[in-house]
Amino acid sequence: MTKSSAIEGRRYWIVGASSGIGAALAKELLSRGAQVVISARDAEALRSVAGDEMAVVAVDATDRDAVRAASDEARRALGGIDAVVWCAGFWEQFDAGDWDADSFARHVEVNLLGLNNLLAAVVPPMVEAGDGHVIGVASVAGYRGLAGAEAYGATKAAQINLLEGLRAALSRRGVRVTTVCPGFVRTEMTADNEFSMPFIIDADEAAEAIADGLAAHRVEIVFPWRMALTMKVARLLPVRVWSAITSRMDNPAAR
Repeated sequence: MTKSSAIEGRRYWIVGASSGIGAALAKELLSRGAQVVISARDAEALRSVAGDEMAVVAVDATDRDAVRAASDEARRALGGIDAVVWCAGFWEQFDAGDWDADSFARHVEVNLLGLNNLLAAVVPPMVEAGDGHVIGVASVAGYRGLAGAEAYGATKAAQINLLEGLRAALSRRGVRVTTVCPGFVRTEMTADNEFSMPFIIDADEAAEAIADGLAAHRVEIVFPWRMALTMKVARLLPVRVWSAITSRMDNPAAR
């Protein structure tokens, strides 16, 4: 089986594809023979990514009715949806000592409730058809608590848990679920970070890693491998040890 054989001809709807990983993944899947529709709030940015090779459906993922309407439009554009990719996200540096309830709520609204809106729109039709694939881009930030990422990390941990439960619930109904957990990736979202980002990779590399994982039918895709190994080991550390290590990390919000 080639790298493209499991992707070629499949119909993907990617939500959160106006830039970063989502945009790079749309182009990678297209290069492997997939049909792709891309969505995000910024229609102009979407058109720049799509060129004349992908359909564009602008949508605000936090608007449940709009997401449902967008799913119908994406389905019409593709003639059906084989796989949906959740790649939308919000990240903002967080200072727990000066708790910003609005910032925390925005993380939940986009990262968690936005995903909820998408699942409500696509899962029931997939279950009815007995076929489909849900791909959720979470983050290794959801593996353990990190100072400065209290809001972001909480939503990513929730996404990981949600997708794991969904995989078990839908496994006998013909719907597959894949969890994607990137490490640091060079995107607009990380461009202003003032702290160290070990093992950081480009968005194109991230897209290739995701596409390779999808082609291999993996249920979990974690990259780059050094960050994956680091965070997998971190999960095994006692709470006191992890807290002691992370409290000394070079994170401006934690100073």
